[in-house]
Amino acid sequence: LAPYPTIKNIIADRSVGSFPLLPYSSMCVNAFMWMTYGILKKDSNIFTPNSFGLICGLNYFYQFRKNCSPKASNLPGTVSQHVNWSTILISFTLLVASTMETNVASSIIGKMAVFICIVLFASPLAALKTVIKTKDASSIPLPFTLTCMLNCFLWSVYGVLEKNDFNIYFPNIMGLASSIAQFILIMIFRNAPKTVNKNELPL
Repeated sequence: LAPYPTIKNIIADRSVGSFPLLPYSSMCVNAFMWMTYGILKKDSNIFTPNSFGLICGLNYFYQFRKNCSPKASNLPGTVSQHVNWSTILISFTLLVASTMETNVASSIIGKMAVFICIVLFASPLAALKTVIKTKDASSIPLPFTLTCMLNCFLWSVYGVLEKNDFNIYFPNIMGLASSIAQFILIMIFRNAPKTVNKNELPL
């Protein structure tokens, strides 16, 4: 639910401003992979929250796409590229899960999910160049960053102490580091002078 305030502003302004699409496309793929991983591992603690995350991610992606210019190429990339790569990764996940033995499939999907999970948590940094150049961190959504910090911390603890599962704790430790870096940028540039621009969305 963390991206909801940002998506709400996007809907109200009918513009995505300088926000990247990557957090929402990677959220969809990430949730789908972890949902599948949870099913293969028969772990409802993994399956259930990621099922809900997939529903939210699809809605956020739809709203972002609806209010994004078809010619936008700083998302990074284009909307069609995000759709195509997301479709390929989800289709491959289904193929692996349905054609391979459970242990093999869970291992492959787990490693893929680790990579996508890191992309998800680091995705707001796609705007890093713009943030440093303009000395304005408004393109990094604060609610998403704060929730990622808490989420990654809790999953890291769960992965280490409860499951001892590298596929769970490693990406979340990396995500925790990434969200801390984003929070630092927000704190450094939080008082940046603002210019009146309808395409820029507030935190």
